[in-house]
Amino acid sequence: MVLTSTIMLAALLTGTSRAFTHTPKTRVISSLPNILTTETLRRKSRSRKPLPPFALGATPSTSFDDGTSPYQVTTPIYYVNDKPHIGHAYTSLACDVIARYMRLSGREVFFLSGTDEHGQKVQQTAEKRGMEPKAFCDEVSESFRDLLTLLNVSNDRFIRTTEEEHKEAVRHLWKVLVDKGAIYLGSYEGWYSVRDECYYNESELVDGKAPTGAEVTWVKKEDSYFFKLSDYQDKLLQYYEEHPDFIAPESRRNEVVSFVKGGLKDLSISRTTFDWGVKVPGEEEGHVMYVWLDALTNYVSALGYPNMEDGSTFSKFWPAALHVVGKDILRFHAVYWPAFLMAAGLPLPRRIFAHGWWTKDGEKISKSLGNVIDPVELVETYGVDPTRFFLMSEVTFGNDGDFSDEKMIYKINANLANELGNLNQRIMTLVYKNCDGAVPVEIGPLTDDDKKLLATAASLCQVTGEAISNQAIHKYVEHMVSMVWDANKYIDVQAPWVLRKTDIDRMKTVLYVLMEVMRHVAILYQPLMPASSNAILDQLGIPENEREFEHLGKEECNVLLGRAISKPFAVFPRFEVPVAA
Repeated sequence: MVLTSTIMLAALLTGTSRAFTHTPKTRVISSLPNILTTETLRRKSRSRKPLPPFALGATPSTSFDDGTSPYQVTTPIYYVNDKPHIGHAYTSLACDVIARYMRLSGREVFFLSGTDEHGQKVQQTAEKRGMEPKAFCDEVSESFRDLLTLLNVSNDRFIRTTEEEHKEAVRHLWKVLVDKGAIYLGSYEGWYSVRDECYYNESELVDGKAPTGAEVTWVKKEDSYFFKLSDYQDKLLQYYEEHPDFIAPESRRNEVVSFVKGGLKDLSISRTTFDWGVKVPGEEEGHVMYVWLDALTNYVSALGYPNMEDGSTFSKFWPAALHVVGKDILRFHAVYWPAFLMAAGLPLPRRIFAHGWWTKDGEKISKSLGNVIDPVELVETYGVDPTRFFLMSEVTFGNDGDFSDEKMIYKINANLANELGNLNQRIMTLVYKNCDGAVPVEIGPLTDDDKKLLATAASLCQVTGEAISNQAIHKYVEHMVSMVWDANKYIDVQAPWVLRKTDIDRMKTVLYVLMEVMRHVAILYQPLMPASSNAILDQLGIPENEREFEHLGKEECNVLLGRAISKPFAVFPRFEVPVAA
């Protein structure tokens, strides 16, 4: 007798069934939960109240995101004065994980990255190389584009500030600010960091340098256009108070609020001592725009600004859901950018998240120390997905982190090769060898342990969704690692290799439960490790059109009884810790 889907589900959850036999449209339902890597986290998980379910095509809503609207996520556009480093990779991967998660949840996403190619530093660096600025920018910009490709980053648009469409958008914004009375002509003298492309007050200098450690030079009095930033001090503070989640994490928000409360002076937004930049309208032989006004405008120029008509890309995705930046450039994004937008009468982005910096072996990374971490070398040594996994899981997102090869190897071996990879290979090898190279044709009733593990799977999408919606990428990974830990504990307790000799029917049920668990794990690991996750789904025989999050809740998308599988293979390699010379 073939049970219908509804009867089958009820039977599985109540344990009242006998045995289920495969027919072409009969599948078994699954589910799973969340258990974390330490006993403290596991206790926290057990005490968690169930989250309210969220609809397909959505993610859990927050105070800054409704969970359903089109979602623009952005990296900062990267400055092309040098080749990419680990900080660029880190920001790009964080945005990629979030963008992929949102897409797999059914949301429409616009993921933007690119390069910032104007300014004094770029012009000086090009001159040292004996190159024209545009030729230099072409070369370095391509290295950033290549890095995104290497890291399997899924950005929808790569913008360059030397594009004519972008420059037209910047000039339009300038004219709007002039029309609004937010810009005036004056003169400027003061401290300026060419490396940071930033003005600093005397009180901000530390031992004669910028707070970032960059050298500063005194700019002699020169004509300059100014933006009336001082007019926006109270407006910004009011906005921060009314939108407490606008800047994250909280420690960074407090820094910004303190900076603004310290007093805002009008901002010099043009220079006359170099010419590599967007020319100020009406000043074609004189002023070029301050590089940050130019650069920040990319977030809207990439959406087709100034075209803001209904049905335009701008009207669909702006205001941006999320800007992700390094903590060193938070001021520009959380003070200057909102003030520019307020002055222009444009909506502000919904959320700005500033992450920390990386050190290496406990030391600050610098060229002088010779300890710069090349992300290309990481990928060449460890592979794309292990690199993605380590960078996104090693540090609480928002905090500073320390890199060492030993830490990376330990984490890759422990969480990927030993736990996830070995679990997958154990399951699939047992199925391949003991079930005639196919998913079991029939399974028996579920025990309480089976149901508990499958119930954990059912909540996994919600808890990971909550983490990603709040940019808690580290928590997303913790939930995933916890699920794998639970599955490993389950297989050790159930011991299907022993059941093979004592209770073959029970062995088949245990293996099927584990395959369903792996289906959930692999589908939900796709944002972080897309290639490896899909390799596991291939082994499970999951069709490519059944790998989005909506398929987790569809009974007809469960692992199909009786489906043939291919010979299993290892997904993650193990690495040896290098011996010190």
